[in-house]
Amino acid sequence: MSIQESINVIPQKIGDSSIAIVEFDLVGEKVNKWNTQTMTRFKEVVQELAKSSYKLIIFRSAKPKIFIAGADIEEIKSLNTKESFTKAVGAGQEIFNLVEDLPMPTLASVHGACMGGGCEFIMACDYRIASEASETRIGLPETKLGIIPGFGGCIRMPRIIGLQAALDIILQGKAVAAKKAAKMGLVDRVVHPSILAEQTLRYAADLLKEGGKKRRKTFCPTGLVNKFLESGLGRGIVFSQARKGVLKMTHGHYPAPLTAISVIEKTYGMSDRTRALKIELENFCELGITAISKNLIHVFYLTEMVKKQTGVANSSVKGKDVKHLGILGAGTMGGGIAYVAADKGIDTRMKDINMDAVGKGVKHARDLWQKLVKRRSLTEYDFRRKIDLVTGGVTYAGFGQSDVVVEAIVEDMEIKKKVIAETAKNMRPDAIIATNTSSLSVTEMANGHPRPEYFAGMHFFNPVHKMPLVEVIRGAKSSDETVATIFELSKKMGKMPVVVKDGPGFLVNRLLLPYMAEAAFLMQEGMDIDRVDRAYVKEFGMPMGPFALMDEVGLDVCLKVLKIFKKAFGARVEIAPCMEKIEKSGRLGKKNLKGFYQYDASGKRLQVDPNIYSELGLSAPTNPLANKDCIERGVFAMINECSLALIEDRIVETPDEVDLAMIMGTGFPPFRGGLLKYADSIGTKYICDQLDHYLSKGAARLKPATPLVNLAKNNSKFYK
Repeated sequence: MSIQESINVIPQKIGDSSIAIVEFDLVGEKVNKWNTQTMTRFKEVVQELAKSSYKLIIFRSAKPKIFIAGADIEEIKSLNTKESFTKAVGAGQEIFNLVEDLPMPTLASVHGACMGGGCEFIMACDYRIASEASETRIGLPETKLGIIPGFGGCIRMPRIIGLQAALDIILQGKAVAAKKAAKMGLVDRVVHPSILAEQTLRYAADLLKEGGKKRRKTFCPTGLVNKFLESGLGRGIVFSQARKGVLKMTHGHYPAPLTAISVIEKTYGMSDRTRALKIELENFCELGITAISKNLIHVFYLTEMVKKQTGVANSSVKGKDVKHLGILGAGTMGGGIAYVAADKGIDTRMKDINMDAVGKGVKHARDLWQKLVKRRSLTEYDFRRKIDLVTGGVTYAGFGQSDVVVEAIVEDMEIKKKVIAETAKNMRPDAIIATNTSSLSVTEMANGHPRPEYFAGMHFFNPVHKMPLVEVIRGAKSSDETVATIFELSKKMGKMPVVVKDGPGFLVNRLLLPYMAEAAFLMQEGMDIDRVDRAYVKEFGMPMGPFALMDEVGLDVCLKVLKIFKKAFGARVEIAPCMEKIEKSGRLGKKNLKGFYQYDASGKRLQVDPNIYSELGLSAPTNPLANKDCIERGVFAMINECSLALIEDRIVETPDEVDLAMIMGTGFPPFRGGLLKYADSIGTKYICDQLDHYLSKGAARLKPATPLVNLAKNNSKFYK
């Protein structure tokens, strides 16, 4: 099939008027997207339409859940020079200008994802109608890829929906539902998906009756405040606040949002379209060639990779569809798991030792949905429908129909084994039990199950509703079908699963513990807690520093896992003396509002507790180390351990999985591409040399591991 068949022109009549329906259906692809071929074909179509006698043009998609997903990321990835970007993006601008300049009115009929170049395309049309289906999402996600909208999005969106709403979408890379798009004026009508085709023709008929006029919609603010903020004087305030907000969130590590602000500030209200688009194009090309953009595109591919995987090498093995989920343990973790399951339509049953505990689990899920209701992101009807899927009790009633049961009880091996054996007796023989353990051996725990092939790990990260990663732990006897089922269930819950082999700390905690343990040594050597945390956040880009992270995890948990690692890995794991004293201090972190930091009654982190140093037998901080040394010691400790986990122990199979897990499970800075992309960018030889330097200062735990040394000999990379 040729590319011509991907964009079809269908003549039609409305009364005495001839109209054309242009239908996008990219052959051999699940989605419609802009690439060189489709752009070339579309330009031909538009040029033919410009010469035609049609009175109105309708643009629609034949894909079931996609209008136009945006530009082809593979092509963006392949462009490496300003010249290549200028040619490709400039061509897109030219074509959308041709659409905007067609002599007859144009109507975009949108159902499904309408993102990036898809959104920019419909803004070049005169009128827009959309289905209210949940899959219809409209937005500009470019800043998430380290670039800005380049096909006119920075120019047209502020003109159509106003400065404030446009900045909100563009700077955050947001997508909005059809009803919200209509409320802000991005689309003109919203209808039920079953009548979209009919209502599109009716809308076209209405436009023809009114004379079939072209339209270049311009936002008209209402209310004194909005009118002021859209005025010349008010715009300065809007742009200033936007910059402050971006810098607060990104600490300047992500240049794309700041560039977008600059482009919009220069072009907003500009009557010369050619000049405005040139400014957008030049800035797009500057960003497109940066390492940050390439790294963010790499992260995008990591997430897309998961969508195509099943979790097992055997492509013929498929996971079971999970419709009924049981949960053992109804604490915050159990309630969080119930929330993410029921939110996706899975019938969920919790069990705990008393109804008070069950009530807390249900309340946790209820509270999360109530927040969405208050923000008007969820209707009362949908709230009731979701909460009705969450039930609980103190018996195994209902567990007989569970396809999967997730165990989330106390971290005690013998108790877990006993509960797993008991639970298996109350389930179907082919049902699966998955443990949410964060540190215990899944293979050993499987001994408690009468059919260990139906047992695996499903490690959620806390808070469950926010953290996207799930580690799917394959025990020694876990079957392919069991692993594939847990993998697919994780995706169904909206999570990013990574399959890992059983081993101490699995993957993420194994890499994270050296990072947190090293922070304790920095404090032991006289570094200020706040200074170390700020260095990691502001200079390196971590979402929080290691001390704040330890408070979040729980200081007792950190120490317990450190001791497990010490037992498993021996001399290469050291525990700072100050951490040994944590156990007797009564400090548990955020959960008892007493850790390295102070907390208010609501759990909000305040300043460093000034008594922490003396309580742990330390002198007042003197900060003898440079921030660079602090950062390198923590990050390089992770890379060092990763070389063993990946190359020697094969906890995961590829560096892709490491980077996905670290970004989704720890918030490792996406703009750096992931832990191992970052390692490759600075060089394994440099990392090894620096670890040797820190080793010479007495840090035996930082001795370069053999796999890392082997890479460094030839300055080889983790990514081949």
